[in-house]
Amino acid sequence: MFAVREEVEILRSKIVELDSTIAQLQNENAILREHVPQEILQNLDGAGPPSPALSTTPAPTVNAIVAAQ
Repeated sequence: MFAVREEVEILRSKIVELDSTIAQLQNENAILREHVPQEILQNLDGAGPPSPALSTTPAPTVNAIVAAQ
C-alpha cells in the first residue's frame, strides 16, 4: 500500500509539472499569434484540421482529466 501511495504522489507531482508546462506553452502560443500576420494565421487555420499546438482554446488540464476518471 505504501508503494501505491508513493507512486500516486509521484504522479501528482508530474501532473502539476505538466499543467505548468501546458500553461506556459499556451501563453507562448498566444503571444506568437499576436505577432504573426493575419494572412499566415488564416493559412494555418485553413490548412486542415487544427493542430492542438495551434489551438486558441485551452485544452483540458491533466487534473480535469484525472478528476473525471
